[in-house]
Amino acid sequence: MNSEARSFNNKGVALALMVTSVVLVLMMIFGVMMLLNQGNMIKISPQFFYKIMTIHGTGMIGIAALGGSAIMWYFLSKHIYLNSKVFFSNLILSLFGVILILTAIFGFNFSDGWTFLFPLPAYSSGLYGKTGALLFLSGMLFLAIGYLIMYFYLAVRLTMEYGGLHKTLGWDYIFGGKKGYGPPPAAVATTMVIITNSIAILAGAYVLVASILNIINPAITIDPMLAKHLTYAFGHIFANCTIYMAVIAVYEILSKSTERPWKSNKAFLVAWNCSTIFTLMIYTHHLLMDFAVPKWMLIVGQVFSYANGLPVMVVTAYGALMIVYRSAIKWDFATSMMFLAMFGWVAGAVPAIIDSTIVVNHVMHNTKWVPGHFHTYMGMGVIAMIFGFMYYFNKTEGAQKQNSYDKLAVFTYFIFFTGLAGSFLYAGKISAPRRWAEHLPQWTASDQVGAICGIFIAGAALVFTTRFIIGLTKVSNNTIAEELKSAS
Repeated sequence: MNSEARSFNNKGVALALMVTSVVLVLMMIFGVMMLLNQGNMIKISPQFFYKIMTIHGTGMIGIAALGGSAIMWYFLSKHIYLNSKVFFSNLILSLFGVILILTAIFGFNFSDGWTFLFPLPAYSSGLYGKTGALLFLSGMLFLAIGYLIMYFYLAVRLTMEYGGLHKTLGWDYIFGGKKGYGPPPAAVATTMVIITNSIAILAGAYVLVASILNIINPAITIDPMLAKHLTYAFGHIFANCTIYMAVIAVYEILSKSTERPWKSNKAFLVAWNCSTIFTLMIYTHHLLMDFAVPKWMLIVGQVFSYANGLPVMVVTAYGALMIVYRSAIKWDFATSMMFLAMFGWVAGAVPAIIDSTIVVNHVMHNTKWVPGHFHTYMGMGVIAMIFGFMYYFNKTEGAQKQNSYDKLAVFTYFIFFTGLAGSFLYAGKISAPRRWAEHLPQWTASDQVGAICGIFIAGAALVFTTRFIIGLTKVSNNTIAEELKSAS
């Protein structure tokens, strides 16, 4: 990649990361507001609570995906040529979709939650008018279109580079007996995301279009059970793929910091192939409470929910341990966040596997146990990887250096996120329900602990974001200097 293309690529990644970091802080503030209200420390109306619940859930997943896609794009471009205009197209469509969603929620009172379960948007349009529901569903559809464009382009580029997506997943090494190592981990992970997330987005887009048509013309309907399956397939797979995009940073950053290449051996390739299949199947553990779902499907959901946590997670966690073992690695903000994120990923998977057990799920799934595992997985896993990559990007492309504030912020972030996740899991243990604006007195103590932890987490995230934005000026100055040098 020449200097001009690299500069344009970096600008797109920097812009995406800046939007990601700012929105993350805002979503954290919304999360704290909900906990403060549930803990009776502040008072907001139920209607406003469900508005911020809707934007918190939708916004966190969406912005984690944007940050993950920036990581995926940046590192994949180190291995194959990528046209940055495609990345900008996804970014623009995503931002337009976000504007529509924000307008729907705060301008037209849409508050159905991220799940947009059919026919809830139609009922909502009957209460508050059609505009809010149509704007929200259309905003989600624009987000879907942006990611599909990017994934289809990446599929074409990987096919041209490696001879097909099956080869990018290493089938010629697994089944064909080819010797050596497969494509770079960034290419393998990207391929898995392309396959799984494209299917998920198409499933979600079908429900979105059907719901839009139903609001415009109530005579057009879709089977509610089918809609629920497609909606949860979309939501669960999309959320999972945020970490499969972000984990590329673990492979690349730890590899570079230890000067030890992370190679795609046969075990690595088998693990990613298994995860490609399993990730498409395990959404059914969200339907274990639905008596109308065939029993065989529920069993599949339970069995493969157990299995899905093992292939990539174990290979990656073990690989991270081995690659830093006796490596004389110099720990900085980026490497520390990557290593700690592996703990967050593994720790978040444990309560998820517990919840996917049918007899436990019937009791725990609609409690705060679920946001407990999810906040561990996302906040201490995906988001930690994104924050770590932000520092790495400014350090590599600019001249940012670590200071004492960074160390304190990392310590604060992980200590208090452990407290937040623990408060959620404890609340689930005592059967505190999720998605309720009002909590009984016996539940409020855990809400109050979570709110206090959330304030410190948001403060640490604000430090990360401020340091990153300040560092962007150094990135810009460094890029300009390189361009002038190459021109001369």
